[in-house]
Formats: sequence, C-alpha cells, structure tokens
Amino acid sequence: MNNNQYVSNILRRIITTLVILFSAVLISCSSTQTQPSTGQLIDDSAITAKVKAKLFDDSIVRATAISVETFKGTVQLSGFANSKDEISKAESLAKSVDGVRAVRNNIILKQ
Repeated sequence: MNNNQYVSNILRRIITTLVILFSAVLISCSSTQTQPSTGQLIDDSAITAKVKAKLFDDSIVRATAISVETFKGTVQLSGFANSKDEISKAESLAKSVDGVRAVRNNIILKQ
C-alpha cells in the first residue's frame, strides 16, 4: 500500500466516523411523541414565560394561583380562579401569545 492509499483510507474512516457522530447528534436532538426536540424545548420555555408574564400583568387574573406548562406549543393552564371571567381571561391571554398552537384550560372555579 502506497502513501496516497494509506491517507485515503484514513480520510474515509474519519469521514465515516464524523457522519456517524453527526447522525447520532441529529437523532438525539429530534423529537418524539413524548419528548420535544431541543429547539422545541427552548420554544416551549419561551412560550411559558410569555404566558406567565401576560397573566402576571393582567389585573383580572391572579397569576400566582395559575400554573402554566407548554408542550410542543400546547399550553396547559391549571389552578384555581375566583370567577369565570378570570378563567376565560387567562385562556384568551394564553392564546394571544405567539407560538401557541392550542390551550388546554384546566383552571377550576373556586366555590
């Protein structure tokens, strides 16, 4: 085996290894039905923060009594509210945030 063939074989092995590693990284960053991708996780965190900020800034909604979770753009609201107006206002505020695909409103009215 001459020197050029030796270098060529090493380069092929390096390229093959890099392709395998790159594929593994892409697979580990992809989403599944139960796990968001890394990018989606960041997007969901941003959506959650924006919804919480809107709830906190609103005079009708008691933001400390409402939990917000986001999964793949779907926001879930849970907790307790003093009125139906508070429940509907929280839902409309969540729907107004960019990136929100759906809102599941599980806020319970206190009696």
